[in-house]
Amino acid sequence: MPRTSPAAALDALLAGNTRFVSGAPQHPNQDAARRTELAPGQDPFAVILGCSDSRLAAEIIFDQGLGDLFVVRTAGHVLGTEVLGSVEYATSVLGARLVVVLGHDSCGAVAAARAAVEDGFAPGGFVRDVVERVTPSILAARTAGLTADNDIIDEHIRHTVDLILERSRLLSDQVTSGDVAVVGLGYALTEGNARVVTTRGDVHPETAEAGAGLSAS
Repeated sequence: MPRTSPAAALDALLAGNTRFVSGAPQHPNQDAARRTELAPGQDPFAVILGCSDSRLAAEIIFDQGLGDLFVVRTAGHVLGTEVLGSVEYATSVLGARLVVVLGHDSCGAVAAARAAVEDGFAPGGFVRDVVERVTPSILAARTAGLTADNDIIDEHIRHTVDLILERSRLLSDQVTSGDVAVVGLGYALTEGNARVVTTRGDVHPETAEAGAGLSAS
């Protein structure tokens, strides 16, 4: 399959999300023929680093199918070396052209980190590690004077995008060369729509509406 561009990959995701929101999903690439086609190998056009929240299933909300998306999920889309390695694998080995950080409103990880900062409540176990990784976003939001929940969520999405490029030289170089773009999207649980929060690289979200350049089928 010829590689698509980062902008066309974003177009395809947003077009699929529009179909999902309107109640007219196509459910592409989900049949027996697609399973057989993919058996020798995969060729995803985008990698999604999303929150593990059960309401945030990427293939459903973007109306994609088998082999379309390489999905990595952690609570609060927090980063560790295994997450960065997975994202790098998707772009450098599998050829994905777009990296998406997918956050959402009513995020429990962000709420827990906010409670830890504001009320001094720190959860136990490994949940505490998740909270500690989200805390820098909460502190940055406070410094910027942000208090609304959605504004804090957006700040955490932006922080994760920046952190990916700060920590991964490979991904930073791919963005600089134009081979890959990194985009932060915010998802609204009630409405079902995904909106662009921040972009790094060669994408044009203001025109990414029709899914031009990449069919969902």
